[in-house]
Formats: sequence, C-alpha cells, structure tokens
Amino acid sequence: MEHKDDGMMNMKTTRDVVRGLKDVAAAETKISYVDPMGVLYYLGYNIDDLMGNVIYSEVAYLLLHGILPNKRELDAFCAKIISQMRLPREVEECIKCSPKHAHPMDVLRTEVSRLGEFDVEGKDFTDEANRRRAIRLIAQVPTIVAAFHRSRQGLPILYPKEDYSFAENYLYMFKGHRPSQDESDVLQRLMILHADHGFNASTFAARVTASTNSDMYSAVTTAIGTLRGPLHGGASEKVMEMLDDIGLEEEVEEYIQGLLDDHKKIMGFGHRVYKVEDPRTKHLRCIVENLCHKDRTMSLYNKCLQIEGIVHDRKSIYPNLDFYAAVAMDALGVPKEFFTPFFCSSRISGWVAHIIEQYEDAVLLRPSSNYVGEFGRKFVPVEQR
Repeated sequence: MEHKDDGMMNMKTTRDVVRGLKDVAAAETKISYVDPMGVLYYLGYNIDDLMGNVIYSEVAYLLLHGILPNKRELDAFCAKIISQMRLPREVEECIKCSPKHAHPMDVLRTEVSRLGEFDVEGKDFTDEANRRRAIRLIAQVPTIVAAFHRSRQGLPILYPKEDYSFAENYLYMFKGHRPSQDESDVLQRLMILHADHGFNASTFAARVTASTNSDMYSAVTTAIGTLRGPLHGGASEKVMEMLDDIGLEEEVEEYIQGLLDDHKKIMGFGHRVYKVEDPRTKHLRCIVENLCHKDRTMSLYNKCLQIEGIVHDRKSIYPNLDFYAAVAMDALGVPKEFFTPFFCSSRISGWVAHIIEQYEDAVLLRPSSNYVGEFGRKFVPVEQR
C-alpha cells in the first residue's frame, strides 16, 4: 500500500499557478478588445467613435453579425427586437409570484433559465437558430427586469409599443410612462458602454458553459450568476450604498480617509486590466454632468468628484465603469437594487455573441490545477471512526 502511495506521489505534477488567471489567454475572440492603455474596441471600432453616433441596437447587431447595419437592416433588427420583447404568459405569472423581497438578480437568473422551457427550437443548434435565440434574449432580459419592478410594487406589467424605440420601451415598461428624449439617450449610452468588455468574469463563465455544448439559456444563466457578485457587476449597487452612506458633501474626505486607513476597498475603483483610466469613465462622467440639473444628481456628482480626487491622489487608482454608472442610473430613477439587472440588460448582447463564438470554436474550456492535498490517507470504516 505504501509503495502504491509513493507511486502516486511521484505521478504528481506541478504547474505554474496564475492566481485569478491574470493575463492568461484562454481563447481567441474577434468581439472586443480591452487595451490596457485605455482603449476599448467592439469588433475593431473604438468605443469613442461609437458613442453618440450609434444606438444600442446597432451595437447589438454589430456584436452578433460582425458588421454595422445599414438603415434597412437596422430598422428590421429594431422591429424584430421589439416584437420579441413580450414574455411567455407562464413566465409573467412566475414573476408575479416571486417574493417581493427577492433581489432582482435572483429573479432575473431564475426567469432567464425558465425561458429555455419555452424555446420551440430547443433542439436546433444551427447558427440561424442561435441568432434567433440571441435576439429573443436581448429583447426579453429587459422585459423580465421591468416586469419584476412593476410586480413588486403591485402594478400591472406593461407591454412594448411598436412606435417606441428599444430604450424607450425599456424605460416605459419599467417606470410606467414614456421617457423624455434625454432619458432615452442616456439609457442608450449606458447600454452601449456596458455591451461588452473582453473576457470579463461573467463572459468567461458563459463561454465555459457554452464550451460544453450546453444551451444558450444555461450559458446566460451562468453569466448572470457571475455578474451578480459585488466584485463584478454588483459593484455599482455598492457604490450607491457608499454615496448614500456619506451623507453631506462635507463628510466625503473623512469617510474615504477612514476606509483607506482601514485598508478597505473603495467600491468603483481599480481595474484588473487598465493601467490608466477606464475609457468608459470619461463618457459616464460626462453623462452624469449633463444630468446635474437634478439636485440629487448634482450632490452625488460632487461627492464623486471629491472621491475620485482623493483616491487618485492617495492610491493612484482610477474609477471604473461602475462608479459614475451608479449615479447615471440613479438619475434615471432606477433603484439601486436594479443597477446590476440594468447592467445585464446591456451585457446580454455581448454574452450571446461570445456564446455563439464559443460554439464555433468547439473546444472544451477545462483548465488544470495544482493539487495540494494529501495522498494515501488510511480509510477507516464508519463503525471505527
């Protein structure tokens, strides 16, 4: 027995461990590139060139098809998305039965999984079927979010209007009235900035699930569960909790210094990849600045500017996407527990594009590990333990 154990020990191999898989390239992608020096590309387009020049549906089309649509293609794509926004009646009923205290991300994760039950093309894994499936998910994730928001308030679920844009429909179904053009424009910009971001944790998780040839709903459900964490998409909710906890603008420096002295993380700061400012931050800062005609937004914006200055001076780190996104969503009237679901409603276009790309790659993502446990432990029957 001992001889066998020695053999097992000799068979043990040791590999270099890269904690957090930092800088490890797990696959190739054409979808997006995160340049550490502060540039983000979608299919080769600099995000700075897209912002203000395209709507979210154009970006979704780009991620799915690899090219920007012409006017006819865009109109058809937009109409298709809006026509797919209604949920199966059974899913609506399940949303209405969800506990009012449930976190919206829990409901979203559950109902996206449930959508798979109603896919009549469930056994069809062709590229065409997957793209149809992707469009349905892009359309219906925002509807689930809006439906739960209405339901938990005891209000009727609203349905999309053909003459509203996708962003207008989302805010209409969420808030109960047609948004202003400015509000729709803000949501368009927010959704474009959140659409994709390389092999982030949730996208990688989705690709791992897809690499097993599992279905798209399973892969998206995996991504939603991953995005929920406060170290990923849940960070914006924590940012707002911090801003509300500070209270007065005069209390910012003492509050932030207290966190720094206690070596606590400042939510909304730092990034695994960028060595300079997140390229999305300048756009979000500008969006929030333009919303400062609202008293609460002005106060939050002033707090953010102070926090940004203090943290950069003392830690030399920059705010990331979540920092100003929290204030922008607050200005749109989105409760903080719905910040991450709104993130999902944008990132869904990137997720489904990556899932389809992973299907095409057709390789199982299965990393190795270094085993640091024991060998040859003596087994003792339960009666003798």
